[in-house]
Amino acid sequence: MVEAVKWGVMGNATIARKCVIPAIRKSGNGDIVALATRSPAQAQQVAADNHIEHVYGSYEALLVDPQVDLVYIPLPNHLHHPWTLKALKAGKHVLCEKPLACNAREAGEMAAAAKDAGRLLMEAFMYRFHPRSRRIKQLLAEGAIGKPRSVKSAFCFRMADSEWSDPPNVRLDPEMGGGALLDVGCYSVSAARWFLGAEPVQVQAQAEYDPGGVDVHMVGSLSFGGNGLASFEASFITALQQTYCISGSDGVIELPHNAFVPWEKEAIFYVRGRDQETGQRHSIPGADEYQLMVEHFADAVMGRTELNFSITDSIENMRVLDALAQAARTGQTVRLQHSGFYYHRC
Repeated sequence: MVEAVKWGVMGNATIARKCVIPAIRKSGNGDIVALATRSPAQAQQVAADNHIEHVYGSYEALLVDPQVDLVYIPLPNHLHHPWTLKALKAGKHVLCEKPLACNAREAGEMAAAAKDAGRLLMEAFMYRFHPRSRRIKQLLAEGAIGKPRSVKSAFCFRMADSEWSDPPNVRLDPEMGGGALLDVGCYSVSAARWFLGAEPVQVQAQAEYDPGGVDVHMVGSLSFGGNGLASFEASFITALQQTYCISGSDGVIELPHNAFVPWEKEAIFYVRGRDQETGQRHSIPGADEYQLMVEHFADAVMGRTELNFSITDSIENMRVLDALAQAARTGQTVRLQHSGFYYHRC
């Protein structure tokens, strides 16, 4: 049996340099052997620091490297779809950065291509692999707060003034899949669906847009048809918020403002009873959720386990994001049908 897989990384993005490449290097079942970037000179130091053997000046060159078993794609959102399809066609398994695509139609095409190629495809929602997230999910299943009734979430930060100037940040380019909803709102929607264990049947949203047409601040609500309600805020123009709160019939679970990215510090959450003002403090030892994510995906590639975060889940998340985008633009309630709701956004 293969003991370790060999990774290639397509793009020298910050998330790759800061989080995923170090996670692969620390992993117990994978090695990183190749990095592809449009600016290879700028990646030489990253390659040297991480003992990456090959630096390619094109993504195509990485995909024909026979050493590479699987790839991580941290490219801008609008490139997730085409390069995932190319990687799958080249016989590589793919871990794709969130959001999986720009819309549910693209996500469905990516899933179909993975099935046809006999390769695995997973969205890089690292927060689901953190032991705190899993402990909270377990507590909900055990009825620690009764029946979950609502999830309130926020992922907001203020972009630096320099990031609004020319050339603009990719987060502000509508043709590149920019906007707060796709960038950080996707976490809140994913968390609400996961913790409530259901799919929303209708959504509402309001947003503020920059002159280029990108949503820079959005609030939304989701109805799960008797299985709970959810609300969220996503923003590029407010102070830091990165948290969620799950309210149930008999209690509440609350987190500090490191809910999705606690790094490797001690991870805290609080559980309050039905009538309590102060909750009981729970502590989870520090962990690298990125390392846990890449190790899980590598194990699945080697046939040691089944993916516990399915591509179907990611498609459903994109369906909800599509609906929220339409609700914000039109000011109308958007209903979701289980047969599929597809709205082209970028």
